[in-house]
Formats: sequence, C-alpha cells, structure tokens
Amino acid sequence: MRVLFLSTPLPSHTYPMVPLAWALRAAGHDVLISTTDDAIGVTAAGIDVLDFDPSGECPSLAEINATRPDIVARRATQVADGEVLLIEATRQYVDRMVAVAELYGPDLIIHSQLQGGGPIAAAKLGVPAVEHGASLLRNDDFYDRLSVLIPDTFAEHGIDGLDPRRAVLDVAPPSMVPAQGGGEQWPMRYVPFNGGGLVPGALVADGSRPRVAVTIGTNIMAPNMRELLDRLLAAAPAVDAEFVLLLSGVGADLGSLPANVRAVTEWLPLRALLRGCAAIVHHGGAGSILAALDAGVPQLAVPSGAPNYMQSDAVRERGAGLSASAGELDAALLRRVLDDDKLRRAAAEVRDEIAGLPTPVALVPRLERYAGTAA
Repeated sequence: MRVLFLSTPLPSHTYPMVPLAWALRAAGHDVLISTTDDAIGVTAAGIDVLDFDPSGECPSLAEINATRPDIVARRATQVADGEVLLIEATRQYVDRMVAVAELYGPDLIIHSQLQGGGPIAAAKLGVPAVEHGASLLRNDDFYDRLSVLIPDTFAEHGIDGLDPRRAVLDVAPPSMVPAQGGGEQWPMRYVPFNGGGLVPGALVADGSRPRVAVTIGTNIMAPNMRELLDRLLAAAPAVDAEFVLLLSGVGADLGSLPANVRAVTEWLPLRALLRGCAAIVHHGGAGSILAALDAGVPQLAVPSGAPNYMQSDAVRERGAGLSASAGELDAALLRRVLDDDKLRRAAAEVRDEIAGLPTPVALVPRLERYAGTAA
C-alpha cells in the first residue's frame, strides 16, 4: 500500500513518526513523508521526503506562534487553550497537504498530532486517516469540532466533515494520561528518533561522576530559555555532577562555562546521550519528556510555553521527575533530581511500561487492515 505521512513542520512533530515509517517500509510498503521548513531534516532517516512548501511561502510555526505570544506564554490546562494556534497551523498548511495527497494517491494517511490538514486531505480523497501521537497531550474534541471551527476550509475542499473512521496511535504511557477521546485508540511504544549524529564515546560511557543532560529543544515554545540556562550555570558548580548542554541550532552565547559544564554545539542525538545520564533538565517539550521516560532517567522540567506546562505536570504527578519554574532552579533542586530514589524508581517503572507497549512493527498489520489492503 501507499502510505503518506503529513506533518506540521516541526522536527518534534515529524521525527516521532520515523520508526513507524521504517516499519512500514521494511514490510514492503511505499512510504512518503511530506512536511517543510526545519522538519525537512527528516531526510536523514532514509525515507523519501517531499517538501510541500519549497518556496517558503507558508509561515513557520515560530512565526505563527509569534502572532499570539499571550497564548504561547500562558499556563495551559487543556488543548483548547491553544486552539487559536492549532487552527492557524491547519489553515496555513492544509492546501499544500491536500495537493501532496492528490499527487501521491495514498491508501492511508498518517498525520502528526493536532494537525487538521491530514484528516481533511484523507476525507477529500476518501481514504482513512490515522493520527500519530507525539506527546502526552490529549486531543479532547478538536477533530470533532474542526468543521465548525473552520467551515470555510471544509467548503473550499468540498467536504462536509471528517471520516468517522479516525484512529489514533497513542505513544503516551497509559499510567500518565487519560485515554484519548473519539475514534479508535491504539497504544504504541514510543521509539525515540532524534536524527543521526557522531556520538563521542566519552559521553555515553560511565563517567567519574553522574552526568546530567540539559536541552531546550528547538526553543519554539521555550521563551524562558535564557533564564533557564543562566540559573543552571550558576547552580552547577555546587553540584557534584557533569552537565552536558545540547545547544545545536540554539545559538546561545553562554560565555565561559563552569568546569563541570560542557556545551555541545554539534548535533548529538538525545537518546544516545541519555544512555550515560543519571538525570536530565529540559524545557518540558514532548520529545525530551518521552525520550527521558523511554530511558528511565529522572527529569527536571522547567516549562514555559502552553503545552509544556501540561506535560511537565504529568511527569511530576507520576513521580518520574520534578517540575519547577526557571526562578526556582538551584543546586538543591538539581541534587534532588539526582539523588531521589523515588524519582528513579518511578522513572524505571514508566520505562518498563513503555517497553511493554506494541512496537511500530507490531502495528503494521493493523494499519494494513485499517487501510483495507491486507491480504
């Protein structure tokens, strides 16, 4: 069968779909990923990629978010709190997603989380759609209300609503979140993909003292980046640990660093670094949270940006990590995330829970049946 992956143009939305794309390709299916902007880096995964906006006419997610800084900065408690931005992200990309779908002629469309362009394209072509989860967020009734939220878009594409056969591949550990609402729910193991990169042996081997990864992701939803890094650098000398800052693509000038802090400006896959880490400090992004959970590493989330608050709260409530504001980040908090046995045990429990979920490979026959092409 022909499978089209349509993604909002962010690596954090596109990269989590790569392991399933690999599984489908290995099973002999024709697979195409379509996205744009920074997410085009997914070409490194070895899957065919089509840029749906090669001339750069569409605004980036950063530009869309910049139109509503009040929404980006708020402490969201539900997906609806960011609905204005979700709708705009659908409006900006849906026409190009539909055009790619019409060009490719898929039997199945798999789309990124909370991106309306994928199911609209599927409805227009009359093929089933599957949403690929990439976070701890719940969709609530976003898709059920989409035709009411953007009726003009539905009218332009000649459809009245979405196909009721919607399904969700949910990578969130069940013990951390409630079930999704609406459609079929298929749990799937989260398999981290952060792109390839040269991995220094010294950063994956055990060191003379505990190692702490520090990442702020792509900084799309981390407006407190500078305060987070400044507070960490001030606290690090008082903590008996080695801190590794992942700064590829961030462009932060940190000046001279404490002796126990190392900045890595070249691309280093987070999953590889976490193999040798005792903890991680991050901005509350979905990729960082799920990678840490998969590795069984306690985490300290310093969220800023609407969805990151919800996800960081879920980590704290499960006991797999801590959540704090940038202003609360100090040496005592860093020592706690390193030394708290309860955090370590809970992180290990969630790691084992993730490992017990069906792998992307195991989901391929189900997707074949769903698309109606199984033998």
